Amino acid sequence: MSDRPGPVELRYLVALAAIGRERSFSKAAESLGYTQSAISQQIGRLERLVGHVLVERPGGPKSVTLTPAGQLLLTHADAIVARLASAQADLRALSDGESGILRVGSYQSVGVRILPRLLREFAEAWPKVRVELVEAADDLELLDLVERGELDLTFVVYPLTPGPFEHVELLEDPYVVVVRDDSDLGRDGDPVHPSQLDGIPLITYARMRDVHAIEHRLGHPELAEQVRFRSHDNGTMLGLVAEGVGAAVISWLSVDPFRTGIRAVPLAGVQPRVVGLAWHRDRYRIPAAHAFVRKAREVAALALPDPAEALGTGT
Repeated sequence: MSDRPGPVELRYLVALAAIGRERSFSKAAESLGYTQSAISQQIGRLERLVGHVLVERPGGPKSVTLTPAGQLLLTHADAIVARLASAQADLRALSDGESGILRVGSYQSVGVRILPRLLREFAEAWPKVRVELVEAADDLELLDLVERGELDLTFVVYPLTPGPFEHVELLEDPYVVVVRDDSDLGRDGDPVHPSQLDGIPLITYARMRDVHAIEHRLGHPELAEQVRFRSHDNGTMLGLVAEGVGAAVISWLSVDPFRTGIRAVPLAGVQPRVVGLAWHRDRYRIPAAHAFVRKAREVAALALPDPAEALGTGT
C-alpha cells in the first residue's frame, strides 16, 4: 500500500462492513443512504488501494460475499468503527458533565447485595445522572461492552481478562457451601473442607470463564463429576438446595440472607473471589463515574460478610 494513489477513507471501510453484513451491494447502499453505484465505486477504490479483491461478485441474484482478504480487512474496520463509537461516547460524556447517563454492567450476586444501596445513595448525591444497568451472567461479556464503549463501568470478578482496562478492588467474596437445615454438613459450626464434599450432589453456577468454575476455585477438578445442576440464577440454586437436590457451592454474595430452610457454611482453605469495578483506561470518565466508583467502595466495605451470617446463623 506504499504506492497507493490516496488514503483509505473511513467510508470505504463502512461500505465494506455493510456489504459483509447485508451480502448485497444494493442493500448495503440502502442501509447507508448511498446509491448502489456509489458503494460499488467505494469498494472498487478500496480494492485498488489495498491491492486485493475484497468482494466476490457472482452476478445475478446470488449473494455477494467477502473474500478472505475482505474478511481480514473487515476485522480491522470493525475495530476502527468501535473506536470511533467510543470517541463519540467520550464527547457526549464531556458535554454532559455532571448529568446524563452512566452505563454500568452488573451480574446477579452484586445486584442482590451491593447495587440496591449503592444506587440509592448515588441517586441522592447525583440526582441528574440516570444509571442504566446492563446485566449479564458472565463478566467477560460486560468487559467486551466496556472495550467497545457501550458501558462506562462494570462489576468484575478477578482475574480480569487482558484488555485496555483500569480497575479497583471492592471486596473479597468468600465461597460457602449452602445446605438444607437438616443436613449434617457443617452442623458442628466448623468450616467445611472441600474433601468433605466427596459424593455429595452439587449445584453451582452455569459455566462461565473456566477460572471461575468452582471445581477450579476449590482446587478439586474431580468435583465437576458431582455437579448435578448449573444455573445462572441464584434463586434457582437455593431453591434446589431447599428441596434437598444437593448442596450449592457459591459465593457469599449469592446467598439470600432471608431465605429459610437453608444454611450457609464457610469453606476452609478456599481463596475468596475478589469483586471489583473496571473501566476503559483510554476513555474520558464523567465526574459521576468517578463518584460511582468512590461510592461503590464505601458500600462494598459495609457489605463484607458478618461472621454469624457466614456461619449460617443468618440464613
